[in-house]
Amino acid sequence: MTDRIRQAVMEDLERITQVESMCFPPAEAAGHKAFEDRLKTFPDSFFVAERDGRIVGFINGAATDERTIRDEMFEDASLHRPMGIYQSVFGLDVVPEWQRRGIAGELMEHLIEDARRKGRKGLILTCKERLIGFYERFGYRNLGVSASVHGGAVWFDMILEFEG
Repeated sequence: MTDRIRQAVMEDLERITQVESMCFPPAEAAGHKAFEDRLKTFPDSFFVAERDGRIVGFINGAATDERTIRDEMFEDASLHRPMGIYQSVFGLDVVPEWQRRGIAGELMEHLIEDARRKGRKGLILTCKERLIGFYERFGYRNLGVSASVHGGAVWFDMILEFEG
């Protein structure tokens, strides 16, 4: 459980970059510049989870009209479409010692509700095979192996579409 989930601000940049490096191998981890660009371009869909006043996790992603994530989206924040029909999830990170305590789920539910409030059609993400079941619990459907080759890994495209 978190103390709170709030919108990320530029002052969080160093900690966000640090958390990312704990959660992903170097080939897959977003760097300082990518996070700085994301915080400048789509801060309204970048949230952090705090525990005892310290960031222990975060979730972020651009809005898009595309049904799947392309690798270019991770590095080029200008591909963000503020009125896009889908909210993407570029990263859902929780510091290792805080994992398996529901924080990732809280962050995901927060972003899902935020996307609903904004009138989006749904959310999209890519994940590794071992995480498909986790995302299915939120209503995501597996669209199969992604065209993404980000970090040299095999990814699966997932989509959550709201009813009506």
